This record gives sequence, C-alpha cells and structure tokens, in this order.
Amino acid sequence: MTPRKIKKTSLTEVRIEWDDGHKGLHTLQTLRQYCPCASCKMEIEANERSVMLPILKPGQYELRSIDTVGNYAVQLTWVDGHRTGIYTFDYLRQLCECDECKRTTAE
Repeated sequence: MTPRKIKKTSLTEVRIEWDDGHKGLHTLQTLRQYCPCASCKMEIEANERSVMLPILKPGQYELRSIDTVGNYAVQLTWVDGHRTGIYTFDYLRQLCECDECKRTTAE
C-alpha cells in the first residue's frame, strides 16, 4: 500500500490518495501529536505520567514540506523547524482520520 498523491489541502489538513483507492485525511495537529521521532515519543511518554498544560510553539502545527523517503515513508518538515519524524506509509494509514477509518476504529 503506497500513496499515489499526498497534498496539503488546507491550513489544517493533508489528504492522501492511496494505490488501493482509499482517500485518506489527516489533520496536521494529529500528525504532529503522533510524530514517530524518538524525542517526540519520549515527550509523549513523560507527559502521560504527569498532568501538564500543553505548550504551544509558533509553527508547531504548520507544515512547511512533505518529502518522500525511499519507497516506504515521508518526512514532514514543520514551520518550527522540527523534521526528524519519518512516517512510514503503514503508520500514516493507521493514523487516517477519514470518516471510513473513524467508523472502522469505532466498531
């Protein structure tokens, strides 16, 4: 399963057309929240242990670019300079927020 087309369609969303015909939807906030890089994972784990107010950084949810990594992933570069997360195609599909995927997850 690979994306045929990945496009930022608004200030808050990315849409992905997959080779199996699926039309995926991702909010930038979710993509950043679930960044797969080591430092973001450590931050998420640390925050799960304690209750803290989220710190909003300028540009945190603004996407600068989407670049492919080989034939298996994409790298997102955020306006705040963060770019260490490599999102595999399988992981992106798991994070899909389209209506069809939301229904499947809820069942």
